Amino acid sequence: MTFPFASCDGIRRRDVLKVGFAGTLGFSLSLPDLLKGQAAAEPGRTVVRRAGRDVSLIIVYLQGGMSTIDVFDLKPEAPPEFRGDFRPIETTASGLQICEHLPTLARQGDKFSLLRSFTHNNSGHGLADHYMLTGYSPSAGFNPNLKPNNERPSHGSIIARKRGPIGAVPPYVSVLKMHNSAGPAYLGSSAAPFVAEGDPSTPGFAVPDLLPPLAVDVRRLNHRRALLDRVDRFRKRAALRANSGAKTMSNFQQKAFDLMTSAETRAAFDISSEANSIRDEYGRHTLGQSCLMARRLIEAGTRCVMVTHNNWDTHFNNFHILKTQLLPQLNSGLGALVRDLADRGLLETTLIVAMGEFGRTPRINPNAGRDHWGPANTLFLAGGGIRGGRVVGKTNEHGERPIGDPTGPEDLAATLYHCLGINPNEEFHTAEGRPVKIVNNGRTISELV
Repeated sequence: MTFPFASCDGIRRRDVLKVGFAGTLGFSLSLPDLLKGQAAAEPGRTVVRRAGRDVSLIIVYLQGGMSTIDVFDLKPEAPPEFRGDFRPIETTASGLQICEHLPTLARQGDKFSLLRSFTHNNSGHGLADHYMLTGYSPSAGFNPNLKPNNERPSHGSIIARKRGPIGAVPPYVSVLKMHNSAGPAYLGSSAAPFVAEGDPSTPGFAVPDLLPPLAVDVRRLNHRRALLDRVDRFRKRAALRANSGAKTMSNFQQKAFDLMTSAETRAAFDISSEANSIRDEYGRHTLGQSCLMARRLIEAGTRCVMVTHNNWDTHFNNFHILKTQLLPQLNSGLGALVRDLADRGLLETTLIVAMGEFGRTPRINPNAGRDHWGPANTLFLAGGGIRGGRVVGKTNEHGERPIGDPTGPEDLAATLYHCLGINPNEEFHTAEGRPVKIVNNGRTISELV
């Protein structure tokens, strides 16, 4: 008669084969790879919303490049081939005008500002994405097709590293998908975002990776955790201690269990618990419900939320697509987000930035569209120490480039970190040991703060 092999701590070899390898790699928990290594939450800790100047960040990233000349920097006096189809309207702030198709957002004009002096020299998607989301222009060898493709850490990753989690919710969350340039680079997986994949506007939406696999209940999850703890002791023998990857994987497992068993985290992502009136105000569409998800996460203690919304690359039928599809979503989603945060007393401690990777060509192309244009872009900023009702800078009569003192991604980065209380001159070290400052020679845009 033969007996299964067991080590001195009672772990059978069969259990190691069944649980050890899958558990070590985290496959059985089906969490995104970028969840790996985030700092483990403190079990059972009560989330208390931060007060004072402890500021969080929401990035509403309009991927593809919003046509800001038609949205936030209209040129009604320009020739027809430049000015486009839309008219500007007044907001609640004197002298601040935006597109006529944003009436809800216009009612919040006293709470946001527009940065019209913004410019950079990258008019390609991947290059400009990296520049906007890190403050660093990519090198000559940059590969935009990598995921993530970061040569420098994203803003969200730096915030996650410097500020850490509050309670059980992840400190950095990407809603809808992970943008290719939203990664941590040399900060490592502990600064990577948790990715809430899926469209929160779909009926019955739930974040897949917060659901136990195959409807496993918490009791069974805890049993599996106990078994994995025993496997971990087996792994920590001298032969495995040299394998740093195994140690890292145990952190992955811990975070996975914490997320799946945390009532706080599940509640933050449970958008169905919102009142129908609130969901309707944000809009029952992808961008609106993603903005609502961002508010819920910030309220629960997440430090940085990045919402990535697609289809802003309007080379064809720019005006029809903006009017019928994109601007209605931006109007209700962003308008409700500003109003909602303000009414809840959270806007002072939540900085909102809405932006794309570049603007679009001032001259309309033969397809009634506009093409990529890095030299002129307008950014939307609200809350978190940003003054409301202001327009900073201006472009020339055709919207081709800023007049006067230009600002760029380095200055945006410096301003964000100023508002969040992070020292822009602090250095991190690359894998080769090379020191790199958080901000690359940017200046705080004093007119905004």
